[in-house]
Amino acid sequence: MGNVNLDKLIRDTLEPLNIPVAKLRYSGKADTYIIFTEYNQAPKMTADDQEVITKYFFQLDVFSEGNFTDLVNETRARLENVGFKRMFESETYDEDMNMYRSIMRFNFENNIRSD
Repeated sequence: MGNVNLDKLIRDTLEPLNIPVAKLRYSGKADTYIIFTEYNQAPKMTADDQEVITKYFFQLDVFSEGNFTDLVNETRARLENVGFKRMFESETYDEDMNMYRSIMRFNFENNIRSD
């Protein structure tokens, strides 16, 4: 796939959901939004002492004041359709924020070299 801007890929993939999508933190006023964070990256494959494939790890948190099941399902499906692999998913209620929270972790493998 070549070197891909994964932040842009995530934003572009989730844009049709018509809710705010932010990296690391959200400071707006919407009652539903998504925050994403890259929490790790590591070599997946090396050749001739060079990294050929990098594996990136992202966490997406969907926050909402109401029922967000459809949004979570659509978010997951959209990311999987562009190559992200789901590794973990959980949901909780954040008492301090008075919001529901879905936590999803994905990985993405990106070829650095194409030769």
